[in-house]
Amino acid sequence: MKGRPQKVIITDLGLIDFKEAWEIQRKAASGLIQKKNESAGTGDSGVHRLFLCEHPHVYTLGKSGSESNLLVNEQMLEQKGANVIRIDRGGDITYHGPGQLVCYPVFDLAGLGIGVKQYIELLEEAVIMTIGHYGISGQRMEGATGVWLEPDLPGRARKICAIGVKVSRAVTNHGLALNVNTDLDYFRYINPCGFTDKGVTSIKKELGRSTEIKRTKELVREAFLSVFYLLENGV
Repeated sequence: MKGRPQKVIITDLGLIDFKEAWEIQRKAASGLIQKKNESAGTGDSGVHRLFLCEHPHVYTLGKSGSESNLLVNEQMLEQKGANVIRIDRGGDITYHGPGQLVCYPVFDLAGLGIGVKQYIELLEEAVIMTIGHYGISGQRMEGATGVWLEPDLPGRARKICAIGVKVSRAVTNHGLALNVNTDLDYFRYINPCGFTDKGVTSIKKELGRSTEIKRTKELVREAFLSVFYLLENGV
């Protein structure tokens, strides 16, 4: 990520159905891959995209995830207004819902000059920077993706942000889910990300009060521009 900043279009999708947002991502990724093919050898990788949104209640299960980590039946899910969707990202099961900020970067890693491992580390760094503005100290946990609080303290480790990605032809899909004002009760019905001995938390829970998700979106936007060395190119 040396040289001049690369361009990114940041779009706020608001509250949007998971499958609708997934299709938007896939179309953006296909367009970016096509641009890469058309401009091969020119050094022009096209414009990166970053989608910000919230989802109605839904559980997503990664391609290597186990259905045993869903702890309730479909009837119970219907009563809670949720359903389960198996998707093509890595990772196990997680929850999305109102009050949770979901970020879907459609980035060309080759254009950024980074690999998948560094990409995930930069996603984590963007979240650590974001929650740091609220006085919350986010950290990484050895052997587990995402952003955690007090990861080294037995019985205290809790995840505030889940990360699950797909990379095809160096172009990314899916991304991260940061619990802002999330109803954490929905996590009781799963083993989040496959863990049975670790908790989940949110900015609201840590602060003891709700915070404006609009402000969190602004902080996330600033963090992404900084850690990925990007220049915003419109909305």
